[in-house]
Order: sequence, then structure tokens, then C-alpha cells
Amino acid sequence: MREIKIDKITLNIGSGGPGEKLEKALKLLKKVSDMTPVKTKTKKRIPTWGIRPNLEIGAKVTIRGKKAEELLRRLLVAKKNKLTKRKFDKFGNLSFGVEEYISIPGVEYDSTIGIIGFECAVSLKRNGYRIARRRVMAHPIPSSHRITQEESMQYMKEKFNLTIEA
Repeated sequence: MREIKIDKITLNIGSGGPGEKLEKALKLLKKVSDMTPVKTKTKKRIPTWGIRPNLEIGAKVTIRGKKAEELLRRLLVAKKNKLTKRKFDKFGNLSFGVEEYISIPGVEYDSTIGIIGFECAVSLKRNGYRIARRRVMAHPIPSSHRITQEESMQYMKEKFNLTIEA
């Protein structure tokens, strides 16, 4: 029950508005993950930025299972297997940005996309985390079973040969 696993990896790109940039973002996420991305919509109105409700301004894709583990290995190679301690939150999750997708092994440059970066958010879990999400008799995860920042850093060091800098 104490074994840590990858729950999901979420890749997202904020294009800032609809149009050509959003289409490039969708194309890039499809190329990197081999899955169909979805468009993200705004919820609020911000007149100074030209944002209104239900305006498509970004794209994301969620990967789970073995495919997520394989993709994370490739993404960490793009970061040279080095992350800082700041990339880990107190719940054991981590997120980092990839500046250029061409640094990912197996992904080649596409002139129709250009050079775009994206964000990768990794959620970790243990067996038993379902009790917080189930419909009947949902309960909070006990503090003794939660993943700490130190545990997630140790997991990433052992499983992915990650170097963590201060």
C-alpha cells in the first residue's frame, strides 16, 4: 500500500487565444503524446486581456498508465534528468516546463508548428487514494498515507535516475 505510482501526466499549452497558435498547440500535443488533446476554455471575463467566457485559449492532454511512465522518461531526458527542489509541491506532485519540444528524444522538428514549449504536471499516488474520490463513503486520505515532498523526490531519484538540485 505504501508503493508510489504515477497517477497521471498532464501536458498543457496556453496559447492566449483562439486561432493559429491554438491549432499549433493542438498539433504539438498530438505529436508528443500520440493522444488527442482537448481545448481549454476560459471561465471568467477579463476585458483588459480581451478574454471572455467560453473562449478557447489553450490545449491539454492527460496520459495515464505505462504510456505515462514512458513519456515521463523522455521528458526528463529533455530536462537532462535534472530538476530543482522547487518543482515538487508539498503533496508530492511535480511540474516542470519543456522550453523546446525538439529536445525530446523521438520528436522531430515540424516547420508548421515552429518552436513551442509546454508544461508537464505529474501527479503521484499510492494504492488507496480512491477513497477520496469515490461516490459512496468518500473520506479524506489520512496524513500518514499522503505522499510527502521528500518521498516523491526519493521515488523520482530511484525510478527515473533524476538529479535534484537545491
